[in-house]
Amino acid sequence: MMSLWRFAVGSILGVTAIASSIARQYVGPGLVNGDTFIHDPTVVKTPEGTYLAAYTGDYVQLKTSTDRTTWRNAGAAFPNGAPWTTPYTGGAKNLWAPDLTYANGQYYLYYSASTFGSSRSAIFFATSRTGASGSWTNHGLVIESHANSNYNAIDPNLIIDAQGRWWLSFGSFWSGIKIVELDRNTGKPINSNNLISIASRPDNGGAVEAPVIIRRGNYYYLWVSFDRCCNGAASTYRIMVGRSTSVTGPYVDKAGKSMMQGGGTQMLASHGSIHGPGHNAVFADGDGDVLVYHYYRNDGVAQLGINLIRYDNGWPVIY
Repeated sequence: MMSLWRFAVGSILGVTAIASSIARQYVGPGLVNGDTFIHDPTVVKTPEGTYLAAYTGDYVQLKTSTDRTTWRNAGAAFPNGAPWTTPYTGGAKNLWAPDLTYANGQYYLYYSASTFGSSRSAIFFATSRTGASGSWTNHGLVIESHANSNYNAIDPNLIIDAQGRWWLSFGSFWSGIKIVELDRNTGKPINSNNLISIASRPDNGGAVEAPVIIRRGNYYYLWVSFDRCCNGAASTYRIMVGRSTSVTGPYVDKAGKSMMQGGGTQMLASHGSIHGPGHNAVFADGDGDVLVYHYYRNDGVAQLGINLIRYDNGWPVIY
């Protein structure tokens, strides 16, 4: 009887230790306060040293912060509406997955128009000198996909490579993540038919989306989200990464597996009361690279997550 009791207690302690170990492998988000609701965030540091965020919402929503901790709502990028997106949204106000870059003395905003589960989608872009609500000039369609396309034109991300060439990565489900070269003068593809595939999940229902590419040292790092977003606390989103010496790939994970074959090193997943962390962005700040993402609280409300990134042996570590 005593042996059975010891076995039972040992088993319970073992399970508890495993659960505790799993919980400890992911760092919690850093302190944020103020208006902390966000979904699909992107953040840039402004020339004044403050922070501008854009996120999925009515006509692309904006937030600002002076210290990267306290955030306040700053209105819509297009407060008077975005009628040019109606063919893709059916008239809905919700515009998705914006991407912010500051270059050439202005802000570049790439953003998506679609409806949930559809590949009838489009990416547009706009510019602003200030980033403020109502200051954005829309420059029209960048790339689109159709019901019979094998890709989905949402979740854009602009990367400027080591040679100064501009590239846009994008994609969600279907055949995965694509990248296309842009004309830096127009912000639009040089050849929209020349799409290069850089990540896919052929054995997992195609569940990869939200690419972000950054360049650090000799490597380009491709961050993506695996699995399912947008189901509140039941979301299974998780953040993955791979790297390449070329912006167009091939990207591989830490184990050497190609991201075209479902590879990716897991960086952050659900833990404790942090549910479905994903759709991240990365930007440089004075204290290093900063990871921003959304996650869901226990009540299903999306929140802003912020952590720092360091690099160990050429691989990112979230802390």
